[in-house]
Amino acid sequence: MRLRSGDPEAIGGYPLERRLGAGGMGTVYLARTASGRRIAIKLIHQQFADDEEFRSRFRQEVVAARRVSGAFTAAVVDADPEGAHPWMATTYIEGPTLSERISAGGPLSGAGLRTLAVGLAEALRDIHRAGVVHRDLKPSNVVLSAEGPRVIDFGISRATGQQTLTMTGRVIGTPPFMSPEQLQAPREVGPESDVFSLATLLVYAATGQGPFDADSPYLTAYQVVHEAPKLSAVPQALRALVEPCLDKDPEHRPSVAELLVQLMDLPDDFDPAPARPDADGIDSATRVLGGTNGTGTAGAGATSGAPVVAGHRTLPRIGTGLRRRWRSVVAAAVAVAAVGGGVALLGPDFGPDTQNTARTEDEGGAPEPAAKALPEGFAPWQASVRGGKDIPDELRCVTRGADAYCGGGGVVATRLRAADGKPLWTVRSPGVPASGVHFGGVTGKAPDGTGTGAVTVVGYRISDDGTPTRAVALTEHGEERWSAPVGGSSTLLTGRTRNTALYRGDVLSVDPGDSRIEARRADGDGSVRWSTPFPPGTRCAPYTPGPRAARLYAFCASDAQLRSLKPDRPTLRPLDPADGRLGEPVPLDGQWRPVGELGGKLVLAKEREENLDFAGYTAVALFDPRTGKVSRDPLRGASGDTVSVTEGADPVVAGGALYFVERNGQAYSVDPATGRVRWSRQSGVEWVSAPAVADGRLYLASSSGRVTALDARDGDPVWSTSPRVESLGNEAGATARVAVAGRAVIVSAAGNTVFAFDTERPPDDE
Repeated sequence: MRLRSGDPEAIGGYPLERRLGAGGMGTVYLARTASGRRIAIKLIHQQFADDEEFRSRFRQEVVAARRVSGAFTAAVVDADPEGAHPWMATTYIEGPTLSERISAGGPLSGAGLRTLAVGLAEALRDIHRAGVVHRDLKPSNVVLSAEGPRVIDFGISRATGQQTLTMTGRVIGTPPFMSPEQLQAPREVGPESDVFSLATLLVYAATGQGPFDADSPYLTAYQVVHEAPKLSAVPQALRALVEPCLDKDPEHRPSVAELLVQLMDLPDDFDPAPARPDADGIDSATRVLGGTNGTGTAGAGATSGAPVVAGHRTLPRIGTGLRRRWRSVVAAAVAVAAVGGGVALLGPDFGPDTQNTARTEDEGGAPEPAAKALPEGFAPWQASVRGGKDIPDELRCVTRGADAYCGGGGVVATRLRAADGKPLWTVRSPGVPASGVHFGGVTGKAPDGTGTGAVTVVGYRISDDGTPTRAVALTEHGEERWSAPVGGSSTLLTGRTRNTALYRGDVLSVDPGDSRIEARRADGDGSVRWSTPFPPGTRCAPYTPGPRAARLYAFCASDAQLRSLKPDRPTLRPLDPADGRLGEPVPLDGQWRPVGELGGKLVLAKEREENLDFAGYTAVALFDPRTGKVSRDPLRGASGDTVSVTEGADPVVAGGALYFVERNGQAYSVDPATGRVRWSRQSGVEWVSAPAVADGRLYLASSSGRVTALDARDGDPVWSTSPRVESLGNEAGATARVAVAGRAVIVSAAGNTVFAFDTERPPDDE
């Protein structure tokens, strides 16, 4: 990656050549010493330089990296952890990360797998001999150099016996590769934790999937702690060695020195095990490998079930997380990634898509301020909503009148009083939460007189027996009106992990056989009002910019494109809400994601890929349904140079502006009609989810409950709060977590936590 405007020309006297990657805490550059030796320099983001918690962690990383000097690690060349802008330089190791290699070439076997296993065991032996516990061994922290595998990034490591630093509000690590004790008691982990992580990494290298992979990071963490590993696809010779390393009890695992001796006895030509069903009945051949996002962070993921039979076709079931091919959930390693969150704004109809529609269509780029008032009797509050399986996940909330309706995390829906958080009712889901499947929304006549029909709350019931997820329509009192099974490929086709779309009182979904779009009246009995078959050889997903948007659409792609998980030649079709009739197809060149509506035109953002995975956005487009024309413009900065926004939160259209937020917290306001960046600011909140604009402010939040407000017109910071809860991490492209009710902000955070405060009196205003 080229250097960007604003990047320094040199660090510590070392001239910079290019960017190697960026994360929530810092940026990594390629540089050279005076003798021409190439080095990698990690520079901490400026906003964290005065944060003693981050500085302490960075000092610890430098100390740990300097103590480790084995042949399989990167040596520290220079560092300045005490400077005004802290940095560290290490030897540059050329080669792909293990995650990049698996994504591009598939699982390793034979001599290549043995070399990796022995090399990593030797690396851990050297690290442990130096008195350091790495604590973040994962595919993106292993570089496959010409001289063998190298272990990098000691951002969350610690010296043996040293007090473990844990960042406020976060559990640190990457769930698919963490040990049970790291998830349960992070201050007590020792070298045995690295042995567990090494075993998970070797399973990933041999099969392309981790032994505890699941659709949700929270379910992954649950399985790490409570469930047996999935090892049926691991070569028998290797399985016999890694299985003891995955014991839940650290005392029962072999030491890394003992494991190294056993690994060295592996033959170079041991055969891979044939693909066969795991314990959950999913054939490993149907699972999908995770890729990288261009910054060296990656993970492995899986499809959510067995093949779906649609007519005469047999197609793999598309899981909710595959738009991003299940990126690893990385929590807070310096210069890698951190926890995220976001904010939602609610309009007259109250579905999640309303997050992408401001109360006004002000063409100037920000909504007009409106009179703000607190709910009657309001006082700051915090509540915890219990789910069906009681597995902590993340809710999503919308407001309506004096109440907030939330769903997700094992909760079909719950109704909380906005003034004090008192729960009025809760309907729980019996199944395990699925990543990104949170809440349908609320539709019907609103207190301000807009909308029609009886109030209906739409959520999802995830079964515990493998049957399809059901859309559930509830009354405003929590009584069930109807439920219906839903399927579909919405994540791949629209980038949204939503199985339903609310549009003017209708609930739209795809049937479980993935063959047609169906519409039901939200306040009816659940019967199908109309049904539209997909065009032959394709699959489609309905999309609406909001429950009361001007138009309704369908995004379609061929079966072949969906099987490849890369629908780069989709078609956009108008969808008649009266009878479901599909309009003429409009071809889209490349992967375009719908993000909202502007003046009756559909706004799309063009995705880009790096190393086979989604990496961000490069352009915007407007589709005019009246003419059928699509206008496209590249993203450009104030000087006219092209801009590439990196991966992060869901883009949002609000108040005539398109907002992007990168995972490191960098926020952009873009003119959707021209692609020109109006302003760009660092929010200081990492891994934020979708933003919202209300009363002239842009609200951003993380799953740890940290909230930041920026001025929507120029991006200037207004206030920022501290984290509230510990969080495992965050999915890529997360939807909004905050609803604005007048002057109250209602935030949903990790662990089914919901809290509220006055926007004019934020807690711990920084």
